[in-house]
Amino acid sequence: MLTQERAREIFEIVRRHSTGDGVEAIIAGGRSALTRFANNTIHQNMAEEQYQLSVRVLFGQRTARATSNKLDEESIRRVVQAAENLARVQQPDPDLLPLAAPELATGGPAAPARSFPATSAMTPEERAAAVDKIVAVARRNQLTTAGVVASSHSAECILNSQGLFAWHEQTLAEVSITMLGEDSSGWQKATSPDLTVLDPEMLAEIAARKAMQSAHPRELAPGKYTVILEPAAVLDLMGFMFFDFGGQAILDQRSFLNNRLGTQVFGENITIYDDVYHPLQAGSPFDGEGVCRKRVQLVVRGGVKNLVYARHTAEKMKKSEYAARVGRIEPTGHGLPLPNEMGEAPMHIVMDSGPPSAHRTVEQMIAETERGVLVTRLWYIREVDPYEKILTGMTRDGTFYIEQGRVRHGIRNFRFNESLVRMLNSVEAMSAPVRSSGEESFDMVVPAMKVKDFNFTEVTKF
Repeated sequence: MLTQERAREIFEIVRRHSTGDGVEAIIAGGRSALTRFANNTIHQNMAEEQYQLSVRVLFGQRTARATSNKLDEESIRRVVQAAENLARVQQPDPDLLPLAAPELATGGPAAPARSFPATSAMTPEERAAAVDKIVAVARRNQLTTAGVVASSHSAECILNSQGLFAWHEQTLAEVSITMLGEDSSGWQKATSPDLTVLDPEMLAEIAARKAMQSAHPRELAPGKYTVILEPAAVLDLMGFMFFDFGGQAILDQRSFLNNRLGTQVFGENITIYDDVYHPLQAGSPFDGEGVCRKRVQLVVRGGVKNLVYARHTAEKMKKSEYAARVGRIEPTGHGLPLPNEMGEAPMHIVMDSGPPSAHRTVEQMIAETERGVLVTRLWYIREVDPYEKILTGMTRDGTFYIEQGRVRHGIRNFRFNESLVRMLNSVEAMSAPVRSSGEESFDMVVPAMKVKDFNFTEVTKF
């Protein structure tokens, strides 16, 4: 496993072979393992350990990056040489800043512990035991199951010739389960740095219940319905809008917020922030230049209050026509490794669904719904109109008809066409936020949502 001492040794070799005005290295990687199962049987075990060295050099206003997955001295020399060869032929970038100073890597709150021995030490036998519990639930309910049980232990380190050093170490466990009936399916997925908080058997029971309750699905006419979106469905939709909250997206005029800054964009019950330090979050407390991440309040009661910035984007934004409309402008520690064309993005989203007294469980939302649709998750989501944030995609693995406060039966899946802006102006109720995982976006801490007039446009054949 990579250690801080080994990372410093690698960087000393990088420095020894570098002739640039400045040099930066990102060293990342670790161990990962998974057990994959299908048809109630394990069919794949995999384990690997790998690391990557990414070197960026500067010659005046020119910069470039090269990457290698070999860490012997000759390979390190070659990757430094490759980065320098590329940098020398680049066009000068007038916005390029010097490498980040060491003090920019500090100053944030203490990051929660995210490296757990139980996760790091998970064995193939333990993964097989988890799969055995899942398969037992499937067999007891005359279903078949497929999915993944996985764990990893990784480290990430950024060092530069200004003396900056930032280090993050983390474990992550994942359980993903699909239960299959003759004409129905159910699904559940969870991730956490701490393996011990995951309960494969409980996830399997929920997935199995969804598969059985959605058996013999009936067809419901397309149209606008009150919809209850479970957290996985919420995050896979919302993930399409957060790259628009980067300062570079505004400067490039490719954000749906460009002409909405300073206006009421969403409903007053929508408040969102980015917080890598939240106890349910995961990830490193520094960005692609080693700058310490800050907690940023993105949306307050429906209004966009702040954006996130890399160092150079903050400098450009201060001189732009948007400066008076975008809240506080400062580096927030959300930059991607340079050089890049994207700038920055908030990737540790937490949605505030109000005080506990306002929370409604999914069961309460169902009980308070006269006629609607319950959605477990969504897939194949694509953007139709980036400015209006209109998305299309399909429901999957458990779609149900609600009538008079009860789930009546499973229904055939729908294709939807819906605007995120409109949807977040139509939220009638939310649950407590939970850490959630999907397949189309990164993990977030989000609630389930009850949304009125969600637009289903077509019934699928399954």
